[in-house]
Amino acid sequence: MQAPGKEVLLVDWLNALVYEMAVRRCIFGRFRVRIEGTHLRGIAWGEQADVVRHEPAVEVKGATFTDLYVGQTSSGAWVAQCVVDV
Repeated sequence: MQAPGKEVLLVDWLNALVYEMAVRRCIFGRFRVRIEGTHLRGIAWGEQADVVRHEPAVEVKGATFTDLYVGQTSSGAWVAQCVVDV
């Protein structure tokens, strides 16, 4: 996946996950993401969605650019956030 910046990469990655969750009817719980410049490569692991076990309250429709932020804290940890539509 490629985008003009880290923020757009985050939104595109999250929207790709939302799509996969809907099409495959699965829940993701573990991720490995590597960003190099304007390229993102990621893997998501999960399992088939089970309404009884997972008790979903809402369905995420997509990631938005609202409150979008990708950056490092003073300790060097990465923070990535945005608001999602439900």
